[in-house]
Amino acid sequence: MLDVVILCGGKGTRMSAVTGTLPKPMVPVGGKPLLWHVMRCFADQGCSRFVLCLGHLGDAIQDWVTRAELEFRVDCIDTGRDSLTGERLLRARELVSGPCFITYGDGVANVDLQALLSRHRQGGRLATVTAMRPRSRFGVVDIVDGQVIRFREKPIMEQRVSGGYFVFEPGAFEFLGEGPLEAAPLSELASSGQLSAYEHDGFWFSVDTPRDLAELSRMYEEGDRPWLRS
Repeated sequence: MLDVVILCGGKGTRMSAVTGTLPKPMVPVGGKPLLWHVMRCFADQGCSRFVLCLGHLGDAIQDWVTRAELEFRVDCIDTGRDSLTGERLLRARELVSGPCFITYGDGVANVDLQALLSRHRQGGRLATVTAMRPRSRFGVVDIVDGQVIRFREKPIMEQRVSGGYFVFEPGAFEFLGEGPLEAAPLSELASSGQLSAYEHDGFWFSVDTPRDLAELSRMYEEGDRPWLRS
C-alpha cells in the first residue's frame, strides 16, 4: 500500500479556544489524538508509513509520535508555521519516492483505499480526488408556489466536495506552489485533464469546529465508529 502524507500544520482558527495551546490534530477523541484516528483509517487497510507535515505547535505532534507505541513508521517534517498546504506538500516531497495518498489531519472516513487506488490507476492521470457528499449544516426548505412542501433537517447534499483523500503521482507535485493545494494546483490539474475523481458515498467527517469535535467524540463513546476497522 502507498505511503500517506498528512497535512498537520494548520492553525485551526475555528477552534482557537483549544488550538491556541494544542494543534488541532492532537485534540482528543476517545482518549486518543484525532491524528491517531486519521492514521488508523489508513493503517487498518495496510498502510505502514506516514509522513506528517508539521507547522503550528508541531513539537506537540513530534513529542507524541516519539512517545506513542505505534505499529507503523512515522516521519515528521517541519514545513513552516505559516506555510499554506501547497508549500507544505512541496517541502515533504523529498520524503516520498513514488505515488502516495494525501489527506488532512482533521478528517476521518471509511474510504475503501483499494477502490480509490484502482480508480486512480484506471484513470491514468496524475492525481485523484475523493469526492464526498457532505451533510448540510442547515435545515433545507423545499418550496412550491410559496408553500413549504417539505422540511429536511440537515440532509446529505447532492453536490459533491473534495473530501481530502487524494492520490498523487510524483508528477502532480509539479503543479504545487506556495499557495493552498485547494486553489491553483487542483484547478490546474483539472484544466490540464490530469485530475480524476473517486466518488465516495460512505462515512466522512471533518472536524472544523468545537461542535464537530463534540459530535465525533459522542459517536466514539457510543460505539458508533464507522471510520475504524479494528
